[in-house]
Amino acid sequence: MSRSPAPRTISADAETTLSPTTTTPAPPHTAATPTPAPAPRRRPSAVDTGWTLGLFGTAIGAGILFLPINAGAGGLWPLLVVTVLIGPMTYLSHRALARFVCASPKQGEDITVVARDHFGQGAGRVITVLYFLAIYPIVLIYGVGLTNTVDSLWVNQLGLPPVPRVLLSGVLIAAMMLVMVAGQRLMLAVTRWLVYPLILALLGVTVYLVPTWQLGDLAAVPSADELALSVWLIIPVMVFAFNHSPAISQFSLAMQREHGAHAPEAASRVLRRTTVLLVVFTMAFVWSCVLSLGTTGLEEAREANLPVLSHLANVQGNPWIGYLGPAVAIVAIVSSFFGHYLGASEGAAGIVRSLLPARVPQPRDRTLRRAIAVFVFLTTWAAAVLNPSILGLIESLAGPVIAVILYLMPMYAVRRIPALAPYRGQLSNVFVTVAGIVAISGILFTLVR
Repeated sequence: MSRSPAPRTISADAETTLSPTTTTPAPPHTAATPTPAPAPRRRPSAVDTGWTLGLFGTAIGAGILFLPINAGAGGLWPLLVVTVLIGPMTYLSHRALARFVCASPKQGEDITVVARDHFGQGAGRVITVLYFLAIYPIVLIYGVGLTNTVDSLWVNQLGLPPVPRVLLSGVLIAAMMLVMVAGQRLMLAVTRWLVYPLILALLGVTVYLVPTWQLGDLAAVPSADELALSVWLIIPVMVFAFNHSPAISQFSLAMQREHGAHAPEAASRVLRRTTVLLVVFTMAFVWSCVLSLGTTGLEEAREANLPVLSHLANVQGNPWIGYLGPAVAIVAIVSSFFGHYLGASEGAAGIVRSLLPARVPQPRDRTLRRAIAVFVFLTTWAAAVLNPSILGLIESLAGPVIAVILYLMPMYAVRRIPALAPYRGQLSNVFVTVAGIVAISGILFTLVR
């Protein structure tokens, strides 16, 4: 029997055609034909810039408002160590995952298809299901979080009469879904307009808090054991705060359309810029909040279970910070929802296509994409109305799966896949593997303790 052709994959924007910059296969080289030079460095295209901001928005969710409280728990020295480590950890791990997707010889194969091609049908299906289950609950949580945040802002800050939850959540989630259904270009444009104010807000708070900085007991030098334990427990927090892996597969396909054979190099450049943005603006915000609150303030915020901006508004008596908190949360949730939706819809499409018998015709991309959009909208709307507490537990259990897919699976692929052979023997592979093991063990320890 002849082998069935590889299934087609879903694109986040099926109407988007191949970019004019996409390369076509070159004719076979003769002995006198020189080896083509690497692609010249050029100014970032609109697509590259859009994805730089899109990946930044995917990483920065509503958790940014609790990040200073969690990351600063051990004092300045563990935070300093993690600040040095998180940039290389974020860049190298996401670069490896992008290379894994770009390693497919067929342009347009997303992570679910590449996994089946290289690891076999059985293992590929398992990876696809885990990939979906790790990202989809976060989409539901964002629907709940956005509804709660807007409802609180509407009633508590603005003093307006409450809107029925079923109506409020339906309008908010429908608005986000319309952007995704409209296509990848609109999603990147909307994300660009959301991320710029988010960056300015983080920068504004960072600078505003400078006069209130104080070292106090934050500068106390811990013992080696205490330092190691604090770093071990903070690393998982930082890994998830900087995680934009749900959008990496569709990002890699966009790089293939835009840059052709030079997609891995282009992806690396975009990921470097994203990592720089994350480290500079996010960590500056974290450090400024930690230095302003001190150990006592961080502990009070943790006991009150308040976002850091809400606690700062109460402590400093500045109401505009209290208004800024919900605004930052709303922008962060929406921008991060877009990136996580890409991964969840991709995983759902991979599951549907892999479960269909070979004799059954594969559904059209547009039909499947719309069906998945309806499914995500209805289930996210239901979750926002019901507000189930189990979602937080599911998200915690999905943490190790995300870390394995982001850190360990690409390193295993480098050892096994011939197309990734040029990347073998690099010190960065050892660093990513060790960092992944540390992160996964820290996550598991946090879950069971």
